Order: sequence, then C-alpha cells, then structure tokens
Amino acid sequence: MFFRSLFGRKKEEEQNIPIEMKYLIVGLGNPGAKYENTRHNIGFKVVEAFAEERKAVFETIKLGDVAKAKWKGRQVILLKPSTFMNLSGKAVNYYLQKEKILPENLLVITDDLALPFGKLRMKGKGSDGGHNGLKDIQAVLNTTQYARLRFGVGSEFKTGQQVDYVLGEWSADEAKQMEERIKTATEFIKGFTTIGLNQTMSNWNNK
Repeated sequence: MFFRSLFGRKKEEEQNIPIEMKYLIVGLGNPGAKYENTRHNIGFKVVEAFAEERKAVFETIKLGDVAKAKWKGRQVILLKPSTFMNLSGKAVNYYLQKEKILPENLLVITDDLALPFGKLRMKGKGSDGGHNGLKDIQAVLNTTQYARLRFGVGSEFKTGQQVDYVLGEWSADEAKQMEERIKTATEFIKGFTTIGLNQTMSNWNNK
C-alpha cells in the first residue's frame, strides 16, 4: 500500500508540473548501431550524456527513445527520434503535443558542417542550413522560431563526399576531445532550462 501510494503521488506530481517548467530537448541522429558513433549522431550523444548525469533512463516508445530527467525543479524530456533524420519533425511535434510543452521550451541539438569541430553555438531561430533534420522539423512545425544547439563537426571532406563524411566516424584526434566537448554541450541544456536562451547564449556560445 505504501509503494502504491508513493507511486501515485509521484505520478500526480509529474502531472502538476507547470507547463512553463517542462522542456523538450531533442538530440538528432539516426537509430541503430550502424550510426551510433557517426558525426550525424552527435545530438544523440549529448542527450545521452545529460541523461546519464541525471540518472535518467531511456525507454523505447512511440517514435523514439525518451528519458525524463529533473534539473533544478524543471522536468526535462529527452528525445532521440527513431524516425531517421529526414523525418525528425514527426517525433518532435508528437512529443511537444503529448507532453504539452511550449514551443519556446524546445531545444534541438544537431551536427553542423559550417562550424569547426567541437565549436558550440546556440541560436533561437534560423534556417535549416541544409540540414535534413532541421528542414523536416521546420516543415512539420511550420516555423523556424525554435532554439537549436549546433555542434561543429567541421567540413574536412572533398566535393561530393558530404554524406560519407557526416555518416562517417570521428577521427582519433576528435575522439580524444569528445568527452569534454559533450560535457560542455550539456551545460547549454542546463542553462536553457534555467537561465533561459539569451543568457545561455551569452554565457556559453563559442566556449
């Protein structure tokens, strides 16, 4: 009876979280072991690191792997879409609606060819920049007004080899720096969910 009461209280507390205190953090990538360590999957790696730090466990459910974490009174929904990169918008829209999360509380984490390896830059809006995941999110949500954290993967590829590059694995030198860069990326999540977009950009962009 005690455990049933405790569980019921926990569910009730989750349901009563004010809407402005709930956040959806989406890491973009492709599902499956084949893509796990590719540049295109850096979004997955960042949300996984945040979940591990907060001792949150991912569960495979509709349209993706989802974990729920707590951070300074906020509920942070972490999503790794299982729809493949080109259809990311479907999963993002579903969880915004399901969890009743405000669009301004959405943060999408993605790889970016226009930034040198490891460079981190947050923006509150913008074009898709040719990124298929962002392109689909923009199409489904019908807006470019959502926050995104871009993780630089560099552009060390020859003409015509862009796809092979983003679906390729990190170099040995890059792999050595990944832990620190991912750790810094999780600081953006913490800032976004507490001090807000503008202050987080001011504090952490280009770090």
